[in-house]
Amino acid sequence: MNNDNQNRIENRDCPQASEILLGSTFSLALIRRKVVITPSDLETLRHVLRARGFVSFWGHDNTLAAANELLGCDVTPSRERPAVCVSGSGLPMLDEKVFSECWVLTPYYVTGFRPALGQEIQPEHIAGWQVLKMEWEHQKGIE
Repeated sequence: MNNDNQNRIENRDCPQASEILLGSTFSLALIRRKVVITPSDLETLRHVLRARGFVSFWGHDNTLAAANELLGCDVTPSRERPAVCVSGSGLPMLDEKVFSECWVLTPYYVTGFRPALGQEIQPEHIAGWQVLKMEWEHQKGIE
């Protein structure tokens, strides 16, 4: 393999230092190496979004408007239904960018409420929001 190709592969598997991933959920099937999941709060998430920027893979249109209002920014993905995949080093990847940090913002609903498919969620149905920070551990010699 020549140096140009080797550099491309190494750069592709190197986590982006600034931007984070942001979504409404994260599939556990995409976890291929140790990840630490920590509950957080909305103020911390808002600060991180402003300070570092983000790439959104928000997957639930029915909560998008509420999340935009709650966060004070537009979390609409750059394209419809973006799919996160796993890089060769076992990290989440979206649009050829590899990340070692993902934040998940998920609403929890009032007792007994479950939205119909495609139903726009009204604010009175949301009891609160769960904020999770996911951090993949660095593995020596892989990144």
